[in-house]
Amino acid sequence: MGAIVLIAGLVARLGRRYGFPTVPCYMLVGILLGPGTPGPVLIDHPEDLAILASLGLVLLLFHLGVEFPAEQVLGSGRRLFIAAGVYIGLNVTAGLALGFALGWGTSEALVTGGALGISSSAIATKLLIELRRLTNAETPIILGIIVIEDMFLAFYLALLSPVLNDSGSTADFVVDLLVSFGFLVLLFAMARFGARAIALVLNSREDELLAILMVGLVVLVAGIALEVGVSEAIGALMIGLVVSRTSLKDRVEQLVMPLRDVFAAIFFVSFGLTIDVGDLGSVALPAAVAVVITVCTNLTAGIVTARLFGFNQRAATNIGLTVLGRGEFSLILATLAIAAGLDERIGPFVALYVLVLAIAAPLLAAQSRHFARFVPDRLLRSRYRYVRAETMSTSCTHQDQMHYTETDIDVCQECVDIGSTWVQLRLCMKCGYVGCCDDSPHKHTSAHYEREHHPVIQSLEPGADWQYCYVDEILVRQPLGRASSS
Repeated sequence: MGAIVLIAGLVARLGRRYGFPTVPCYMLVGILLGPGTPGPVLIDHPEDLAILASLGLVLLLFHLGVEFPAEQVLGSGRRLFIAAGVYIGLNVTAGLALGFALGWGTSEALVTGGALGISSSAIATKLLIELRRLTNAETPIILGIIVIEDMFLAFYLALLSPVLNDSGSTADFVVDLLVSFGFLVLLFAMARFGARAIALVLNSREDELLAILMVGLVVLVAGIALEVGVSEAIGALMIGLVVSRTSLKDRVEQLVMPLRDVFAAIFFVSFGLTIDVGDLGSVALPAAVAVVITVCTNLTAGIVTARLFGFNQRAATNIGLTVLGRGEFSLILATLAIAAGLDERIGPFVALYVLVLAIAAPLLAAQSRHFARFVPDRLLRSRYRYVRAETMSTSCTHQDQMHYTETDIDVCQECVDIGSTWVQLRLCMKCGYVGCCDDSPHKHTSAHYEREHHPVIQSLEPGADWQYCYVDEILVRQPLGRASSS
């Protein structure tokens, strides 16, 4: 076990140099050095790691619950919930349809729907950092979608638990479903009213004791969840949500992160150990179809989201391709399906699907500007090249020079003086000059910038609220929640 964990760490370190996420690296090491692949085998019996892998799963979900920003989600507004609903709905529905089309059964289709429907928050967040898009205007929306996905995961696991437990009659299924959601409600109530009591149980000035008490509580709640017929993942996620409401949140988050990383790595390696490479060939075509479907649904959801928030084509493709990666949650669902004795092809299918997207997602997200060219103008009402191709950002350093946002002038005076015509009008936000756009014959607005070096212009077309900075060569949007000056 020591050897395979060490190798997994070295491979992941090598992968990080080339921009690849760590999760597929761990999984790949498990596949290559497990009993299902010809060559050296470091662990003959993957079940030997079952307890440690379960601890990794529990800590992974617990940390997610601790990090969950409930207030941010609840205060995000209706548009964000609609955008997240469209994203989740498109991907889960596509996954369900694929599962039924493959003839794997209802239980397998539900697992496939979840595996295709929930993106990897770790991969998406790392992409935003590595591609330097943290200040982009669409980035808060991406993070909001990820957070709402995490919330959706809890309810999806609750729905899936009675299915995986193979409830016999309809009455048994209903009872199991009510137990699952009742357990959720109980833990939600604990988060709302019992956080202070939990803080008293965990509170210690010594990090050593706090860590021991925390792990004991998490494993206990996860075990109780299993005893009542609910996934241990739900129990861990929800007790994390309870702890996030206490004054110990920051300390717990710091203490659990290294534990989560180590045991989560063992969980992903253990999943890889269960995969037989001989089974990958039989699921290669379904996995390829799933990848293509996911790319299409993600781009569609990105366009819908961009239209909701008034973003351009570049932002639309940024949204769709940043949340393209699948990882930990897909593997968790596959692990639960394997443990429940569902179709044995589920494991290899999800493994191959995650591996392909782990490679494809960073590459596609980095080239999102090329995909933006194929988004029809009529979908987002962005008619001009620098409007649809540039990334909207809140990082413009010239917002202090935005003095004018409105004007009564409705002509390009320089065009009038020479008897010419124009296409559209632009407003210089520093001095109030109004000139014609770059699609006009004389491009007077750009000429004004060349003379005066006033950096930011604004469109004067009805329904077009974009602003463009000549110096930074980006579209400018005020940070969310900040009103424009007038």
